Amino acid sequence: MPLKAFRGPKVWLWRWRRNPLRRRADVVEAWVVLAAWLLTVLVGVLAGLTAARSVEHGLARERAAWHPAVAHVVAKAPGSATSAGGGERVWAEVRWTVADGSAHTGQARVAPGSKAGTPVTVWTDPQGHLVTRPTTASEATFRATLIGGLVGASAAAVPFIGGLVLRGRLEHRRMNHWDAEWARLGPQWGRMTG
Repeated sequence: MPLKAFRGPKVWLWRWRRNPLRRRADVVEAWVVLAAWLLTVLVGVLAGLTAARSVEHGLARERAAWHPAVAHVVAKAPGSATSAGGGERVWAEVRWTVADGSAHTGQARVAPGSKAGTPVTVWTDPQGHLVTRPTTASEATFRATLIGGLVGASAAAVPFIGGLVLRGRLEHRRMNHWDAEWARLGPQWGRMTG
């Protein structure tokens, strides 16, 4: 805390103001910090919006292309109908027919103990293959927002970290210059004060 007393009052934008003590390195560092922040915000927002839009369009295409079909259980499902509780489902082989009349079979979740021929709703793609239930519009918006936020934050980290590294290199270079100046001028201080 006592170190703050030597810093003086905080002055905004001091690196751009006219000042005889302002060094070229101060101006360069100010521009590096400004560019890093602008790139961080710009890259993060653009990457996040692009990813969110892409996810939302992909999920909307799935909602438009996938459709429900009625399938029938091929053989009795494992388990018993009386022991089924709490929406428990088991895997069973089902058969369904697509629009072109061809029959397909696959595995779907059904109620335990379902008898052969029991109708089950399944979701299929345009080729008639089983797919999961498509996301609702609100689920798609949530998923797109979440993925867009993660992608945006990850993309924004690149220019932010790059700016930190560059600023650290400038700081290291400035300290080396100060060391060289002190090595040259430091011995003269002893003669002036002694």
